[in-house]
Amino acid sequence: MNGQTLSLRRRVYNRGMRALMWLCAGLTCALLVFLIGYIFCRGIPGLTWELLSGQTSYIKNTIGILPNILNTLYIILVAMVIVLPLGVGAAIYLTEYAENRRLVSLIEFAAETLTGIPSIIFGLVGMLFFVQKMNLQAGVLAGGLTLVVMILPTILRTTQESLKTVPQSYREGALGLGAGKWRMVRTVVLPNAIDGIVTGCILAVGRIVGESAALLYTAGFGLVLNDFFTALHSSSATLTVALYVYANERGETAVAFSIATILMLLTLLINLSAVFLGRKLKKN
Repeated sequence: MNGQTLSLRRRVYNRGMRALMWLCAGLTCALLVFLIGYIFCRGIPGLTWELLSGQTSYIKNTIGILPNILNTLYIILVAMVIVLPLGVGAAIYLTEYAENRRLVSLIEFAAETLTGIPSIIFGLVGMLFFVQKMNLQAGVLAGGLTLVVMILPTILRTTQESLKTVPQSYREGALGLGAGKWRMVRTVVLPNAIDGIVTGCILAVGRIVGESAALLYTAGFGLVLNDFFTALHSSSATLTVALYVYANERGETAVAFSIATILMLLTLLINLSAVFLGRKLKKN
């Protein structure tokens, strides 16, 4: 009888916990669908060719976000060109070459700590160091360097974990065949870890696209169309900064929702690309 009671209580408990789990999952999905649907319903009607291909002009009374789209691409290019060699190279050294494990643990702890710092702190530090101390004007270069400091720990830790997934027997086999240390890393370790590295890089690009707080103080609020080299040292607002400007300072709610729709689509595209490339590279 006692066994049947315990069994009944366990079944009731399991069913209750399962129902609670499904309820929480349903609420989360419903909230996500509501937010995405609300943004799309408010933003898609305002997506016009004039908005996407034009620029803001007080004289012509027009609003366009082409400069912001280009500034976003510029800052992605600057940040990734700098952070990829640093992050991947540091991960290779810490995983394959470093012998002082205490130093490696300290660096890993520092990287994990940096990933938890609010982005506004990186923006303030970037403004104080890159803009004021190094006398860089607010623009794509200062914003890109600030983002490098912010996403470097992510690239470092992601690459490290990808390198650690490569079996040790692969390394021993390559060394046993007479390959040098660097040749072993270049021809054996990196090809087997490339899927995780690429996925981490794409997710880092997604964080760059969605970043605003760190760029408010370093990239600026400029809405003027500039070429790449001019934008490096000129105030250049990315899509997220433009969203803040139009929503908070100009009261252009419709334009803000249209920019939010573009950001949502970009984020979705980046995440799908990460999943697709990760699976494709893993198969190869």
